[in-house]
Amino acid sequence: MILVTGGAGFIGANFVLDWLAHGDEPVLNLDKLTYAGNLHNLDSLKDDARHVFVQGDIGDRALLDRLLAEHQPRAIVNFAAESHVDRSIHGPEDFIQTNVVGTFRLLEAARHYWNALPAAKKEAFRFLHVSTDEVYGTLAPFDPAFTEDNKVEPNSPYSASKAASDHLVRAWHHTYGLPVLTTNCSNNYGSLHFPEKLIPLMIVNALAGKSLPVYGDGMQVRDWLYVRDHCSAIRRVLEAGVVGQTYNVGGWNEKPNIEIVHTICTLLDELRPRADGKKYAEQITHVKDRPGHDRRYAIDARKIERELGWRPAETFESGIRKTVQWYLDNPDWVANVQSGAYREWVARQYEGEKEGAQA
Repeated sequence: MILVTGGAGFIGANFVLDWLAHGDEPVLNLDKLTYAGNLHNLDSLKDDARHVFVQGDIGDRALLDRLLAEHQPRAIVNFAAESHVDRSIHGPEDFIQTNVVGTFRLLEAARHYWNALPAAKKEAFRFLHVSTDEVYGTLAPFDPAFTEDNKVEPNSPYSASKAASDHLVRAWHHTYGLPVLTTNCSNNYGSLHFPEKLIPLMIVNALAGKSLPVYGDGMQVRDWLYVRDHCSAIRRVLEAGVVGQTYNVGGWNEKPNIEIVHTICTLLDELRPRADGKKYAEQITHVKDRPGHDRRYAIDARKIERELGWRPAETFESGIRKTVQWYLDNPDWVANVQSGAYREWVARQYEGEKEGAQA
């Protein structure tokens, strides 16, 4: 069995589904079920004995100790995190509690559990920490892409909290010998993505006839990684990654935000034309940029390809078409996640303050 934390969120749920689609090893899934954690993401596993769900917080040390002792996982894959930059600007404390304090308590629980394992199980155990390219800061237009050796220079409360968690994971390896692995991924997109991030927000707003708010000139550049490709990379790192190493995971798809929005509009024009015959691009609005907005991220993913033989399977063109089609095919999922709390957040962030959307 493996323990997956944050396994009801966007990337975590996709990973759980992907893991069980590729094998029969059970998953113990621990998720706090905050606004972005959604058990409906895992509806297909309701009667699957391989999936054991527990609602709880990685900051709850007593719960962690009990779960580890009871289920004896051979690995921990840590997705649990607060992840939205805009939310971190408005309320950074939750990010410190979950991403820093929570990771610390999870590491401590893992360390004490690992120390007590028999020699063979101790040797095989892994703690895989899932992080972000945002810890590296921002790049100028012609700078080389981030490698694993780049200096960490976070610029938002979110990225600072993730950088801190990365440092804790590294320190627990070097100080205590805990067998850790870290992945730093670029911007994920795909099914089950909570509609506050750029791509799902654009799709949902377009279909609802709302404005498509783009920060500033929309020329912020990101590397885009299809979520199922990210899942396959994590499986590969867990299987063959070198203990103590960091692996950058990217999609080789650097694109400015405004191009992403236009691509979504073009696909919707094809797949779900507006009733009035107009183009979805007419709904695009440029709004005030957010504070400390990083201009460019780009991931150099050659290390994971060279050492572990992993490359993304999807192009951006194939992945974004699958993503748009998924949202068109799953309106009930979209309606369910748009709870009162979500609508309140969107009203405050995008209507009250007239700011835009960013992944």
